[in-house]
Amino acid sequence: MLSMIRDLFNHQAWADAAILAAVWSHPAAAEDEALRKTLHHIVVTQRAFLSLFLEHPFDPKTEFRVPTELKDIEALFREAHREETAYVGKLDEGGLSRVLDLPWIGGRASTGEALMQVVMHSQSHRGQCATRLRAIGGNPPMTDFIVWIKDRPAPV
Repeated sequence: MLSMIRDLFNHQAWADAAILAAVWSHPAAAEDEALRKTLHHIVVTQRAFLSLFLEHPFDPKTEFRVPTELKDIEALFREAHREETAYVGKLDEGGLSRVLDLPWIGGRASTGEALMQVVMHSQSHRGQCATRLRAIGGNPPMTDFIVWIKDRPAPV
């Protein structure tokens, strides 16, 4: 299980970087508010769960503010990916069963379940970004996990 979670987080970093690169390559996309908001939502969710995993504070007032510049959102992704990779790299099988309180839904989940939520949530919203990118004339990248498996590329 742990090996798969590590793969999923490595894929997530690659896929997030690929969608960001595609947005940067299309000037209208880099300025598109809907894309910026969705990308920000992806990374803020990753950061919110990271705060639970690492037992760090999370300030919604600051975190929920959507940056006006794509470069600032990209910086948040890079930081989140670095921290996520380090976290899952040190995690052991026993750590997957640690129960977390999920304050934003008023429920609980194991760390393993929460880790799966992060990658599944991100994948879902990357699909929305790809659809929006195509709608405004851009060329969304192929970010399927099975494509990543072939060569296991690092984030761009």
